[in-house]
Amino acid sequence: MPPVKTISTKDRYKSDEAFNTIYPLSIQALAQKHWTPLNVAFKVANFLAAEDGVTILDIGSGVGKFCLAAAHHTPKAIYYGVEQRESLIIHANTAKENLQLKNASFIHRNFTQLNLRKYDHFYFFNAFYENLGGTDKIDDSIAYSGELYNYYNRYLYKQLQQKPQGTRLCTLCSLENEIPPDFQLISTDADELLKFWIKI
Repeated sequence: MPPVKTISTKDRYKSDEAFNTIYPLSIQALAQKHWTPLNVAFKVANFLAAEDGVTILDIGSGVGKFCLAAAHHTPKAIYYGVEQRESLIIHANTAKENLQLKNASFIHRNFTQLNLRKYDHFYFFNAFYENLGGTDKIDDSIAYSGELYNYYNRYLYKQLQQKPQGTRLCTLCSLENEIPPDFQLISTDADELLKFWIKI
C-alpha cells in the first residue's frame, strides 16, 4: 500500500480539494453544495476585513470552512461562526486545532440566541434555505419548515436594521429576504451569486 500523502498547512489553502481533506469523508461529500469555496472565502474576507481588529460573524457556519479560510487569509480580523448542529461544531473545532488558527471561534447555538450587536460585519451563505421543501439538507438532526425559514429571515432582517452605518455584509446564494433596504449593493461576483453590501 502506498504511503498516505501528508498535506502541509500552507498547501491546504491552495485548492478546495486539499483543504477539504482536513474533514472526514462524510463531510467532504457535502462540500460542493454546502461549504464555501476557498476563492469565495478569500474575496469575502478581503471585503469584510477592511480594518484591523474587526469581528466577523458567519451565520450558519457549518464545519467552519469559511471562518478558517478567512482567518488564515486576513489574520488581523477575528472570525466567529455560529452553528446549531453540535456535530458540525466538533468538526470545525477539530479543523481549527489542526490548522493552528487563533483568530477563529465557533459557537454552538441557534443564531437567534446571539446578540448580533457584538459583531461588526457578517457573512451569510443562505443558511435558512434548507427549510424550504425540495432542497438539499446537510442532515436530519434539526427541524425544517417554511415557517422557520420565514422566522429566521424576519429575525435577521430586524437585527441588520439595528446595525450602524458602515456595517458590511456578504451573501452567497441568498434570496435577499433578510436584507433591509438601507444595505446598498456594492458589487457582485461568481455569476452574481456572491454579493457585497454596505449599510448606508
